[in-house]
Amino acid sequence: MGELPFSVWVGAACVAAALPVLWWSVSSTRANPDVRSRLATARLTDLRQLSLARPASERVVRPGLSSLGRLGRRLTPVGSLERLEKKIAAAGVAARWPVERVLSIKMILGGAGAVIGFTNWASEPGRLDLFALAGALTAAGYLVPDVLLNNKGRARMDEISTQLPDVLDQITISVEAGLGFEAALAHVAQGTDGALGEEFRRTLHDIRLGMTREQAFGLLLQRVDVDELRHFVLALQQAERLGVPIADVLRTQSAELRVIRRQRAEENAQKLPVKMIFPLILCILPALVLVIMAPAVFSFFDNFPSGG
Repeated sequence: MGELPFSVWVGAACVAAALPVLWWSVSSTRANPDVRSRLATARLTDLRQLSLARPASERVVRPGLSSLGRLGRRLTPVGSLERLEKKIAAAGVAARWPVERVLSIKMILGGAGAVIGFTNWASEPGRLDLFALAGALTAAGYLVPDVLLNNKGRARMDEISTQLPDVLDQITISVEAGLGFEAALAHVAQGTDGALGEEFRRTLHDIRLGMTREQAFGLLLQRVDVDELRHFVLALQQAERLGVPIADVLRTQSAELRVIRRQRAEENAQKLPVKMIFPLILCILPALVLVIMAPAVFSFFDNFPSGG
């Protein structure tokens, strides 16, 4: 027998080396006893249990409100939706109370008023006043959120109008100190509490996202319906187009707004006597007449000669 070729020896050596590697790989696939014990004690995830563990507000109330909101959006005309969105933006509650949530609350309150009113009417179907009362309760329940939003929005607009002159003074000082307009606006907005600071911070956020200054301030005017702020933004845009120094525009606008605020305060002070007439006539004057005239009336009846 001749000697085996070198290639046969190499192949045999490779097979011999592969056998231990194969044994190690097969043995390593066996589960570790610790791993087996952990898998034995582990429980499969029960989605139903996880769902029941969530609060009832997340499982029932929130999906129900979302469904009502979508239904209300489909039933509400487009013009009414736009007006409602403007009211929510003016009130500054868009993050907490989106349109769908407000619509769902309106439908719930309107439905509650309808149930109460028509339940009373069903007891006496012939009474038209109860039927009218049921319709009034339905309309009142549906319109309560609008009234609350209007009141909050009006108070917020008054707050912005009051804060604006002081904020413009601070922006003017910052610009004259060497800051750019946006940097001065950011500096003042960070230190300003209330509605105006919140709106300026949102405007700066829009600018940082890529909007032009004109677009960002246009969105600001859509959210805030204040004449003084509108005049300020228009003057700022005009100065930017004409190349007028912004510091001069800010100084002029601040002075004008202070005059407007003082005139509004004087106007409100002049309205006070007129507003006090009705409480005076309806509440104070009858009690005053009663206190003054009662002793005279009693004395008259005591001294009045009896007949007979």
